Amino acid sequence: MSRELFSLNPDLARLRSEGYFVRIQGSLLVMREVPYVDAQRRVRTGTLVSPLDLAGDRTRKPENHVIHWDGDFPCNADGTPLPAISHQSPNTDLGHGLTARHSFSNKPPEGYADYYAKMSTYATILAGPAAVLQPGISPRLIRGADDEDEFSVFNYLDTASSRVGLGALASKLENEVVGILGAGGTGGYILDLVAKTPVKEIRLFDDDEFLLHNAFRAPGAPSLEELRDAPKKVHYLRGIYERMHRGIVAHPVKLKAETLGLLDGITFAFISMDAGEEKRAVVAKLEALGVSFIDVGMGLELSSNGSLGGILRVTTSTPAKRDHIHAGRISFEGGGGQDVYASNIQVADLNALNACLAVVRWKKLREFYRDLENEHHSTYTTDGGMLLNGDQS
Repeated sequence: MSRELFSLNPDLARLRSEGYFVRIQGSLLVMREVPYVDAQRRVRTGTLVSPLDLAGDRTRKPENHVIHWDGDFPCNADGTPLPAISHQSPNTDLGHGLTARHSFSNKPPEGYADYYAKMSTYATILAGPAAVLQPGISPRLIRGADDEDEFSVFNYLDTASSRVGLGALASKLENEVVGILGAGGTGGYILDLVAKTPVKEIRLFDDDEFLLHNAFRAPGAPSLEELRDAPKKVHYLRGIYERMHRGIVAHPVKLKAETLGLLDGITFAFISMDAGEEKRAVVAKLEALGVSFIDVGMGLELSSNGSLGGILRVTTSTPAKRDHIHAGRISFEGGGGQDVYASNIQVADLNALNACLAVVRWKKLREFYRDLENEHHSTYTTDGGMLLNGDQS
């Protein structure tokens, strides 16, 4: 991906052709070995890091003129700081193995036209005093291009994380192999959210077909032609989300004794499947693997006045706390006649909300979000908008 971006974009290509040591890490443009002068009047080198603004695989005019710097604060040749570019000194973890001790601000009246202008301008500002003390030194190293591409699970760069400084948080999810067990309404929305994270692999499990009624409670908008083909749910969803995420594996199977081995190797699971003995076997398998999982559920009823009401449930099981699972928090029995969810009457917004609550809980377990209660069971009641937590550990 990095090599392609340099070949497709003249501003990036010019940086390399003129000898700057630049590459792309994660979704950040990095210029290494930029000379500067420190407070002791020593000539040293540091690293400039800029977020990238892209339209697909084409660079846009940089929206932000600020740049990150990994090195001491740069000085003039006499050792006095360069005050004109001072911005912040936040000691930021940018993710992707990159850190920044400072950020600089140098804004031209019209902003920077492209990334060549932005990166070369900052490099010139920093390297000028160094050239006074050590004539001939330059950020233009005239070295061979660094063509090593980082592997990415995405088909294009995640500029959303880099532009708001969430790269380090997103990297906490990189080694996950996530299983989504049940690709119906809630499972489809879980996939939508997980596919936007850098998890290593996503395994989808469901043996049902994607039919007309599924179109109205799942993410996306299938065409009539797609519905005529009655694809398996996992194949339909993979076809959408593999445009973005490379690591999606579809298993059009029912999870039972003969297929539980497909769960080997996962690091986390979302269970969005119907109650029954198959679900009991899945839970036993996940517990034997030592895998944390979240089970989602929904109970809806039609009231006498013709409105729907009910409860959404998110139940978490970790190796440190599983007792509540077998004390009734998860049902392994089929729904009753009053349970309209069990009769396949689902509502897309509640499916999506249930998925959001589950994914937020997963991210809390992985320390992406702050967790003050460490709850292992949550319910949301629709008619009162009440969210309750329980089973803390």
